[in-house]
Amino acid sequence: MTLTATAATTTATADGGGPDRAAALEIRGLGIAYGHGAHRKDVVHGVDLALAPGQTLALVGQSGSGKSTIAQAAGGLLPPNGRITDGSVRVAGREVTGLTRRGWRALRGTGVGYVPQDPLSSLDPLQTVGAQVGQALLLHTDATRRTVRARAADLLGHVGIRDPARRLEAYPHELSGGQLQRVLIASAIAGHPDLLIADEPTSALDVTVQKTILDLLGDLQRELGSAILFITHDLALATDRSETIAVLNHGRLVDAGGTRAVVRNPSDDYTRRLFADAPATAPDKYRARLAADAAATPDRRDAITVRGLVKHYGHPRAGAAVDGVGFTVRAGTTHALVGESGSGKTTVARVIAGLEPFTSGTVTVGGRGLDPVPPRANAHARQLQLVHQNPLSALDPKYSIRRSIEEPLRLHRGSDTPAERARRVRDVADRVALPKDLLERRPREVSGGQRQRVAIARALVLAPDILVLDEPTSALDVTVQARIIELLFELREEQQLTYLFISHDLGLVRQIADEVSVLEHGRLVESGPADGIFRNSSHEYTRRLIDSIPGRAAAPGPATPRKDQA
Repeated sequence: MTLTATAATTTATADGGGPDRAAALEIRGLGIAYGHGAHRKDVVHGVDLALAPGQTLALVGQSGSGKSTIAQAAGGLLPPNGRITDGSVRVAGREVTGLTRRGWRALRGTGVGYVPQDPLSSLDPLQTVGAQVGQALLLHTDATRRTVRARAADLLGHVGIRDPARRLEAYPHELSGGQLQRVLIASAIAGHPDLLIADEPTSALDVTVQKTILDLLGDLQRELGSAILFITHDLALATDRSETIAVLNHGRLVDAGGTRAVVRNPSDDYTRRLFADAPATAPDKYRARLAADAAATPDRRDAITVRGLVKHYGHPRAGAAVDGVGFTVRAGTTHALVGESGSGKTTVARVIAGLEPFTSGTVTVGGRGLDPVPPRANAHARQLQLVHQNPLSALDPKYSIRRSIEEPLRLHRGSDTPAERARRVRDVADRVALPKDLLERRPREVSGGQRQRVAIARALVLAPDILVLDEPTSALDVTVQARIIELLFELREEQQLTYLFISHDLGLVRQIADEVSVLEHGRLVESGPADGIFRNSSHEYTRRLIDSIPGRAAAPGPATPRKDQA
């Protein structure tokens, strides 16, 4: 299957034809493998893609589908154990498949710019921002040692960094995530490249910062005329930010064409499943279940009440991390706590979970008030459990999955016999669909989705009434995320669990929450039923968050015939 994106059309063509101007990126029959001999693993199989100047192609698929590997091959950045085994890659009409390191140094920056996923691991922590942007200018432009500082400041200003001359002296750890991503973009566009490869450039950013960064990339694209290869697992972003889309599954191209055509009328079962699982393309997937549940049980007791919560870190003059927050979570419902990074969401969650002291106010869980200074042992572990955002960091790497799930029983049910503990572990593993053969493995030996199931199983083994879920799906592919959310719904319906759901993914929150509380800089700005807040928010900050939700281009509509299916 060949995808051709041109300035004149955004549909897939069977013959691969394009405009007179050379394609910014042309890939034909690409095969890529890691390792050699008996250790060889083929990861990309016969992929054909073409991207015209000034266009954006979104390359989507689950983790391990080959997205980043293709991007690395297009940018000459394959790791030492990776190699192109078949086909060709051309950048702006130039064959680069067998290009040497010296050849890539000459092409990189002017022919290809690369914006990686993680700015902190991509920038040297020991060099200033100015030194690193300056290096890109010296390598890829006619800048000299005498002019490079001024040009670096101009470039930082061009990508929207305030007070750029002062920021030149900053080190990476002194800048926010959004500022760091702007620095990477500045370095990538220094040489006005024909092709800009953006590999998950906003995956770790808040929805509002994400929108700002992607708007910036769009503005720069129009200004420079660069083509963008946009690697993402976020289907909502892909639908909003690309003219054409290509879907990978296990290293094979399974669907391609104009973005709207593929979203509304996918040709492959895998693509249909991806879009069925994405919050943006299935916005009402769970709303009917929530409505039926609310109608069946209209009157519910309060499971959590928070009143006037204040939390200071350090001296009170430094300001409050949480300032006067109050809301109520009703039993058997899902209450979402949303806001940007630094809004206080996780701090509130840790206070409610009894893991963090608070300065003033009252917090009641299941009718029992919490002490401002919690005891060393969690006093209400049997009633409330916290599911952390990153299960890999929350699980002991030396413990087996079985021991990790069993540990709360050892701590809080000391009278249980080993046989009773083993039975409870088996029961809860079955409940979250963890295969028995995984129980003896270590956390790093299972997938991200499986680790999240382990974290949920460990929280459920004490049979709590309440789960506090801190960004439980933020690092998961859309299909894995959908399986986890389905599991949470099943558990809620079977056991009448109460969820406090912490998230910056408002597209997902819109699907699954009964009620929403919105935090900004530690203050509660709005709280109420989810439907009312998403349809008729009363606060400017909330409206800004909602307006930043990607995926409006993916709204369901009439399916139109695709040329490649005619």
